[in-house]
Amino acid sequence: MNEEKEKVLEVKDLTVSFQTYAGKVQAVRKSSFDLYKKETLAIVGESGSGKSVTVKTLMGLLGRTAVIENGTVMYKGRNLTKFTEKDWEKIRGRDIAMIFQDPLSSLNPIKKIGKQISEIFTVLHKMPKAEAKEQTLELMKAVGIPEPEKRYNQYPFHFSGGMRQRIVIAIALASNPDILICDEPTTALDVTIQAQVLALIGHLKEKKDVSTIFITHDLGVVAHVADRIAVMYAGKIVEYGTAEDIFYDPLHPYTWSLLASMPDTNLKAGEELSALHGTPPNMLFPPKGDAFAERNPWAVAIDFEKEPPMFKVSDTHYAATWLLHPKRTEGKPSGGAGEKNRKQHQAEGGKSKWLIRRSYWMCVIYSSIFPMELERTRLW
Repeated sequence: MNEEKEKVLEVKDLTVSFQTYAGKVQAVRKSSFDLYKKETLAIVGESGSGKSVTVKTLMGLLGRTAVIENGTVMYKGRNLTKFTEKDWEKIRGRDIAMIFQDPLSSLNPIKKIGKQISEIFTVLHKMPKAEAKEQTLELMKAVGIPEPEKRYNQYPFHFSGGMRQRIVIAIALASNPDILICDEPTTALDVTIQAQVLALIGHLKEKKDVSTIFITHDLGVVAHVADRIAVMYAGKIVEYGTAEDIFYDPLHPYTWSLLASMPDTNLKAGEELSALHGTPPNMLFPPKGDAFAERNPWAVAIDFEKEPPMFKVSDTHYAATWLLHPKRTEGKPSGGAGEKNRKQHQAEGGKSKWLIRRSYWMCVIYSSIFPMELERTRLW
């Protein structure tokens, strides 16, 4: 299906590091993905996995200590990794826009919000002030801000967290971007407001033909918004596929762990909660083999010696794990894995698949409040 769609962004072998006093931190390692028109790509993973660094590279917002060591980011036939700051000023906020995690820190606290939104029209589109104000009021109404004429002259501190996020969304969409990057836009919001904000982003994405990259920890959000998912760990994409591929047929042990760690309301008294033990590796000193090997209860000897390639499972599904190698049965469990863990995994294969499928439907059920909230709040 993606072959028929227009590709708007192509990232290939992106490698980004940071120069620190302690040494070189390898934040992103040979990551590759594509983004298609009107598609939502979700990038998931633990804190420190390289998600935010990846999208900041796409926006040209890396700090002075960052170095793009390798790779290309192709947009409209141009390699964004070669852009100067002057080049970035022509597309940042215009063709590629971003919604940040904390709306309050994204807004000027001493400037009225109407002025902050209308600046996009007056500065980028060179509109007269009267026309810019009219466009701003329409946009405020479109994102669900009540009484826009009154709210136009208010300051950010007059708004709740959810309303401030709507303002940031309005600013991001004012320039009609091709790509909208959402860096955990619902993290600080309660569930009801999350539902409204996500419904808003989804509606505007369809209405304005915007392609979206969504960064989040919340698998419920992922199940609702994503067309495709990239799972990141230690700066590398370890699994990549459609939402159905990832939720119904996950193949990387890290993806299994993320899904299994979802809260389960059906646990009986005395049953242990499933948790992902250990911490991600220190990327000042990247591990020799698979970065997840030390935390992987199904690791085999080669995981500690050699980094796995990205194996193609189908036209839409890829995973970087030695468990997919044709000769994987020849490997012997090593380190913390042990033969006992491997046999236990095989014995509980049916249960694991059931848990994963139940996790998916829990996500879908959780996210099903979104359209309900959309109808309830009468945003459109």
